[in-house]
Amino acid sequence: MVRESQIPPSSTSKTSGMAASSPSSLSMTLSSTNALSFLSKGWREVWDSADADLQLMRDRANSVKNLASTFDREIENFLNNSARSAFSVGSPSASSFSSEIGIMKKLQPKISEFRRVYSAPEISRKVMERWGPARAKLGIDLSAIKNAIVSEMDLDERQGVLEMGRMRRRRNSDRVRFTEFCAETERDEEANFGDWEPIRSLKTRFKEFEKRSSLEILSGFKSSEFVEKLKTSFKSIYKETDEAKDVPPLDVPELLACLVRQSEPFLDQIGVRKDICDRIVENLCKCKSQHLWRLPSAQASELIENDNHVDLDMRIASVLQSTGHHYDGGFWTDFMKPETPESKRHVAIVTTASLPWMTGTAVNPLFRAAYLAKSAKQSVTLLVPWLCESDQELVYPNNLTFSSPEEQESYIRKWLEERIGFKADFKISFYPGKFSKERRSIFPAGDTSQFIPSKDADIAILEEPEHLNWYHHGKRWTDKFNHVVGIVHTNYLEYIKREKHGAIQAFFVNHVNNWVTRAYCDKVLRLSGATQELPKSVVCNVHGVNPKFLMIGEKVAEERSRGEQAFSKGAYFLGKMVWAKGYRELIDLMGKHKSDLGSFNLDVYGNGEDAVEVQRAAQKLDLNVNFLKGRDHADDSLHKYKVFINPSISDVLCTATAEALAMGKFVVCADHPSNEFFRSFPNCLTYKTSEDFVSKVKEAMSKEPLPLTPEQMYNLSWEAATQRFMEYSDLDKILNDGDGERRRMRKSRSAPSFNEVIDGGLAFTHYVLTGNDFLRLCSGATPRTKDYDKQHCKDLNLVPPQVHKPIFGW
Repeated sequence: MVRESQIPPSSTSKTSGMAASSPSSLSMTLSSTNALSFLSKGWREVWDSADADLQLMRDRANSVKNLASTFDREIENFLNNSARSAFSVGSPSASSFSSEIGIMKKLQPKISEFRRVYSAPEISRKVMERWGPARAKLGIDLSAIKNAIVSEMDLDERQGVLEMGRMRRRRNSDRVRFTEFCAETERDEEANFGDWEPIRSLKTRFKEFEKRSSLEILSGFKSSEFVEKLKTSFKSIYKETDEAKDVPPLDVPELLACLVRQSEPFLDQIGVRKDICDRIVENLCKCKSQHLWRLPSAQASELIENDNHVDLDMRIASVLQSTGHHYDGGFWTDFMKPETPESKRHVAIVTTASLPWMTGTAVNPLFRAAYLAKSAKQSVTLLVPWLCESDQELVYPNNLTFSSPEEQESYIRKWLEERIGFKADFKISFYPGKFSKERRSIFPAGDTSQFIPSKDADIAILEEPEHLNWYHHGKRWTDKFNHVVGIVHTNYLEYIKREKHGAIQAFFVNHVNNWVTRAYCDKVLRLSGATQELPKSVVCNVHGVNPKFLMIGEKVAEERSRGEQAFSKGAYFLGKMVWAKGYRELIDLMGKHKSDLGSFNLDVYGNGEDAVEVQRAAQKLDLNVNFLKGRDHADDSLHKYKVFINPSISDVLCTATAEALAMGKFVVCADHPSNEFFRSFPNCLTYKTSEDFVSKVKEAMSKEPLPLTPEQMYNLSWEAATQRFMEYSDLDKILNDGDGERRRMRKSRSAPSFNEVIDGGLAFTHYVLTGNDFLRLCSGATPRTKDYDKQHCKDLNLVPPQVHKPIFGW
């Protein structure tokens, strides 16, 4: 809407008569009038500015011309005055001044020529001709529209529109003149430089090139030496070998078997078990012989004979390799994995606890590192958590604390060498850790993988992989390392079920454990069948016993061979005093069969959070149990006991049970998957019912244990455990293969497998979720474990958290 003050005075009288009849027409007329006034004013400003610029150009051209004339006159005056100078011929400065006059005389003709050229009338005439009358131009005739608009305007507005039209025509005329002037200048330059030798030579060569036909050019290029060498290089890159020619293509059963094998993760999610998938693959491979009629008879018979020994993955890889396609990574994998030297490989062992905390994840990885390094075939690094002093006071026994990692490393090495009897050559490193009082566990702070240098990132062994990766927010282990092995120590589901709302928590933890082990491990070893079924897992006991216990067993056997009494005490139980370590089962069994056991007495050694409640429960039932402080199982006071009682069903593989068998004692334990490895030993007495428990205890108290054979002692040793670990983790093939067939086959895949896509997607999703502090706290993570704190930086000489940025290889 236009206010009245905005209407020009000249148009008020005309529009007042129209307002009564047509208000809308009045508004349109006023709007168009104001718009044309604005445009007219703008064009006047542009025209005035253009006139000022042209005038300035004329003034500068005249000033240059005047300057040249003035300079010429000054030179002439200077030379004339110099000739009439008062200097005589014999004066001292006459010679130098005469030389200056000579230079000026040589310069005068050139300056005069410059002035003559730029003041010549031809240049002025040519310039003025370029700005002559404008030539006729094609365009659209808008005069009818212009006349219709002008007819509605008053005199002032008509003059503005006409002035605007004249300015537009003048601008088009100036543009045409400037274009013609540039063309004329180019022609003048061509006329001046046309005789220059390089230009003339270049034009001649262009003309000769235009005369040659395209066929002559291509024929000359094809016959060149460069093209022939290029062809030879391409032929040498791909050369079909005889082995590639002999590889038969995949048949239909093999393709179906491959599809089932690659779809195992998806089938597992919908409830199809892995053993069913393996059975389908096995049956499809057996059908392979039905499709060998297309091959030569000799080749078919050879394939049928060796069919049971052909690995499906190797078969597919060999066929893909014969096609010439190579594949080095997947959608989510890291293409730049470290190159390892052929002479020596590197093994990094990462665990969740450290001495002096006497727990399984502190002791067993320490022995594993020592015995892997003993062979000297590979270098070994043990990565353990470093706790700040406040956490050390909560975890380590007897108020033992360390002021520096070097001090704790010295303690660890001294403890180890006293038990293994040799100097272990391996490296001990520390990563930041924080202790959780609620979970009674140590959790990593920050990206644990970064504490293994990239040059040493070859093979990783994750002790308790689910524990290490619950809140892992950093680089994917399988991206940084060539091979990652996880070893499951703890049956977390059994512990969680004992807590409040344990069933719901166990449900979620079960799926999270599947998630992280699938995403971060290439192979998973479960110490026993007591653990949950995990992807890529096999069951194998890869733990041994301290050599000191085997020495105690040998000493007991010698005493018995001499007729001496080796055991003078009865039964005992040793373990951390928490309900989950078997104390609930022990009190229930002894309380239920108190009368059946009679005078049977049990000594219990242990310390823990539930010590008061356990002792109170035993006293309430008036059980024959003596509670003593916890001590090392190798302590001299425990050598004379004959029977070790262990009713625990929460352990995965009880180290104390293995140690008792190594010392030549009887062991009474539950018939449970966690004790499957010990059943082959004659001194291991297992029970299924509470009544059976009573009979086994009485049998052990009335008999003498059998001495261990050399084979049984070897099976309990760390040498045998290390050999089993190398076999079941595929490390023996990886370490001894070098650059052999299996590594070449891995590179010959032409596409990422379905498993790799799923594993990579799970790892990426886990990384995104663990990066949110709110989600971490909701899922039970220890606060401020996404990165280490300032105290860790001070103790371990690390970069402060605000500068450090964890890295991830998708």
